[in-house]
Parts: sequence; structure tokens; C-alpha cells
Amino acid sequence: MTTFQVPQRMNFSAVSPKVFKAVLALDAAAREGLDPVLLELVQIRASQVNRCAYCIDYHVSDARTAGETEERIHQLAAWEESSLFTEKERAALALTEAVTVLPGGVSDAVYEEAARLFEEKELAQLIALILTTNAWNRMNVTTRKTPGTE
Repeated sequence: MTTFQVPQRMNFSAVSPKVFKAVLALDAAAREGLDPVLLELVQIRASQVNRCAYCIDYHVSDARTAGETEERIHQLAAWEESSLFTEKERAALALTEAVTVLPGGVSDAVYEEAARLFEEKELAQLIALILTTNAWNRMNVTTRKTPGTE
């Protein structure tokens, strides 16, 4: 099988280390208090929506390390039709998609369901995680960061 190598445009972390480190700090702060499996599901789903191959590869690996099953990882792209995700995970994934595809807005129904299932501090952390994941996705898609590279 012949594969196609998408050329990386820029090594963002080398060219703009201050911005890169700032996003790393925001990412670390956003993760605090969130369940590691939920965290990875959210990051994979946002990365799928944003078509970020690097981030999908990275977070699938981290999800496996956190104990996520292959079956749930595979069904994440169709989570709404899957019975494998909890009510809380489904609310987090719905919020992830709404925040990621922001021009469509975050409906009251999506926000209220997340607010019902997450304590306010945890919900704030979840929103921060989603926005940080979107920042990473946009950085990596724009620069064509190659999966499997540092």
C-alpha cells in the first residue's frame, strides 16, 4: 500500500514558542478535575469535527492509555446513534459539537442538559477543554502537523 505524505507547513512550537507554551498552560488548567476518559472523548470528537488528523491520532492513543475501549473509540464518530455512551458523556459530546461548530450556536437545550449533569465548576472546565482543543485543532490543521510527530 502506498501512502500519501501531507507536507507539514510549519513547526509552530519552534516558530512561536511563547504562544505554544501559553496554549499548553491553558490546556493543563482546562484538564483539572475532569475525568480522564471523558476528557479524551471530548478531545477526539472535537478533533474529528475539525478534521485534525494529528489530534485524532494523539488523543486516541491517550484514550487507550486512560482505559477507553476500541469499540467506544470507533463509535465516537456516531455517538448519537450509539448506546455505548453515558448520559453525561452524551451531554459533553453534544456541547463539544455545539461549541466546535460555533456559527450554529450553542442551543439552550444543549447547554441546559450539560448544566444539569455537570457541576458548575466541572462545566466551566469542560468548556475550557473544548475551547483549548479547538485551539490545538486550528493550529495543527493550519500548519498540517503530521500525526506521529512531536
